[in-house]
Amino acid sequence: MSSRRTFLAGSTAALGLAAGGVHAAPSVTAPQPAAAVSGGRPPNLVVVLADDLGYGELGAYGQKLISTPRLDRLAAEGLRFTDAYSTAAVCAPSRGSLLTGLHTGHATVRANPSSGGQGSLTATDTTFAQVLGARGYRTAVIGKWGFGPEAAGQESHPAARGFEEFYGYIDHGHAHQYYPEYLWRNGAKEAIPANAGGAKAVYAPDLLERRALEFIGENAGQPFLLLLTPNVPHAPSDVPDTSAYAGRSWTVADKGHAAQVSYFDALVGKVVDRLRGLGLEQDTVLLVTSDNGPHEEGGVNPDLFDANGPLRGYKRNLYEGGVRVPLIAWGPGRVRQGTSDRPTPLTDVLPTLAELGGAPAPTDVDGLSAAPLLAGSPDSARHGHLYWFRDELGVTGRANAQDAKRGTWLAEALRRDNWKAVRFAPERDHALPDAKWQVELYDLAADPGESRDLAGTYPARAAELVALMRSSWKDPYPRVPFGARVALPALAVPGEAFAVTATLDNGSSRPWTSAALALRAPAGWTVTPASPTGAEQLAAGGRLTVSWQVTPSANAAPATAWALTAEGSAAAPGGPVRYAATGTVPTPPPAPTRDSYLSDLAWISATNGWGPVERDASNGRNGAGDGPPISFGGTTYPKGLGVHAPSDIAYHLGGAAVRFASLVGIDDFSAKQSTAGATRAKVYGDGRLLLTTPVLTAAGGPVAVDLDVRGVRVLRLVVEDANDRTSFDHTSWALARVTVS
Repeated sequence: MSSRRTFLAGSTAALGLAAGGVHAAPSVTAPQPAAAVSGGRPPNLVVVLADDLGYGELGAYGQKLISTPRLDRLAAEGLRFTDAYSTAAVCAPSRGSLLTGLHTGHATVRANPSSGGQGSLTATDTTFAQVLGARGYRTAVIGKWGFGPEAAGQESHPAARGFEEFYGYIDHGHAHQYYPEYLWRNGAKEAIPANAGGAKAVYAPDLLERRALEFIGENAGQPFLLLLTPNVPHAPSDVPDTSAYAGRSWTVADKGHAAQVSYFDALVGKVVDRLRGLGLEQDTVLLVTSDNGPHEEGGVNPDLFDANGPLRGYKRNLYEGGVRVPLIAWGPGRVRQGTSDRPTPLTDVLPTLAELGGAPAPTDVDGLSAAPLLAGSPDSARHGHLYWFRDELGVTGRANAQDAKRGTWLAEALRRDNWKAVRFAPERDHALPDAKWQVELYDLAADPGESRDLAGTYPARAAELVALMRSSWKDPYPRVPFGARVALPALAVPGEAFAVTATLDNGSSRPWTSAALALRAPAGWTVTPASPTGAEQLAAGGRLTVSWQVTPSANAAPATAWALTAEGSAAAPGGPVRYAATGTVPTPPPAPTRDSYLSDLAWISATNGWGPVERDASNGRNGAGDGPPISFGGTTYPKGLGVHAPSDIAYHLGGAAVRFASLVGIDDFSAKQSTAGATRAKVYGDGRLLLTTPVLTAAGGPVAVDLDVRGVRVLRLVVEDANDRTSFDHTSWALARVTVS
């Protein structure tokens, strides 16, 4: 088997490559000649992301009260950005954009989950871990992930988004605990017994530090990508040692916060020490930054520390103090010393890492590579404008005051050159006409603190920036396919062949050669290609599609999920790439042998159900049996399936059933909450639509279903929302049963 180093041999990832886009000369002070790249090997890549670290909280950015010697030294030895930006004013959308290179007008995650926003990444999201993993990098994320659900085996889990190793917090809220009772290690919870019952014995950031240093040591012989995301200095101000600030006449919260910032500084210092100790400093590029501006939760006073420096605003504000963040790039021999005023959003991280690692990157990201700038090139791509969106229900006093008590309003901001526009919508509707938004305009060159609103003085310029805001928002944002995908059937019947199709998409800007797809199946299964498996050339934007006939082993265990992996490979300009896509297909549970209620049968799959098909985190994970009794119009039925909308539940009938019957409708429980619910139910047999009900409402009562299902192997019960108000769409199937004879 070839090693990662062998796989990466021949990489042409030189730091001085020109980047596409609009070019302008950045301001870089005190440059020094970069040393030669070590042996031509692609660099290790380390990204350290602080949680709520303000622009002014490091000595290198003007901090006077908090000690940050290690980061200050890195800033002096490397490249310090004065105009770097997070892509949102709160953590989840900022972190999503960092990973995917999409700003919040295009990203999947545009708000914190606590504000009701999309809280998960999806299968369409390509992260920089997937990009670098294709070039053979060993990838890990250690610390706060922040996207849910808090479960393994789902599209938003780090493992599904390209990280081979994960240790830390999946859930956004769980990461607020510094002494948690467990952390996640890859796909399983790992208990921390010493913290049981609320004890504060083991400080989680210490565990994250230890694992990060271990990861570096374990992978010193091969290129690696480490995303280290400790949860400091996010509130609460929990930290084991505040002795450095014991003599200060500050509150406990402020002492703790200062100690957290110093803890972060020391953590980065230990990472650098480990790299130096292993002789990796010449082979590594390190980026240190923050996800948004400084917080004021838990009694912390950011003004005491001048945490936003000369800027206006805090976490949650789209003014500069909420989104401008420290960014330090360090890598002896790979990163020039100096200071850059290039406006650099964290969307640039993905294309920058891709260029450093010689990896193809998606063409439809919003970021631009800053790799030439790191290497000292006087020319680097610059953005035509930067965009931010805010949809946040949480509010804090200082941030709300900065927003003139509009802290919970929808807001947008945009920077073009040195002009910055911020606008607020009095209704939570992004489609609100422009005339109803309240617009402000600032000249950052003359007024970096955004104290003078010039919208009335320059209305035409304000209108231009608003038009750019409108053009920056796409909902949804269709993606250009990138990498490998695999399509599997709903069911794999032992001994019976089925078709599998996979694609390899060159979503990059340059052609690939020697493209191929292969399929890995469980032992004992046969795989036969049904189409050519390779292509000599795959143009930019091109696709290779391959089909196979797959036959499961005749004795494959029933009711088991089986993994199949499509592996795509090609020769890209930067070197060979490999992309893998894994899906699961279940072998069915036994078919019913007698007349049965569905609630007494095992299901093949269940999405958004409760009662006997509980699969969501709030309701539990029961296997089978009846949930609470279901009532329609005061009549209670003891057997049933409770679901929501949308929902999709599949059962294996195996061709043994004759009829399916049920009552389906919005039940009395939901009707008591509100009469606003409206749904539509559908029944499918082997993918063929058998029934669509009229619109179901509480007032209209349930609909009787009675269908011929002879020969049907898979029965699917689907409920769809019918009026865009899913909160009141609890729809139940009462007395759902199949007749076998």
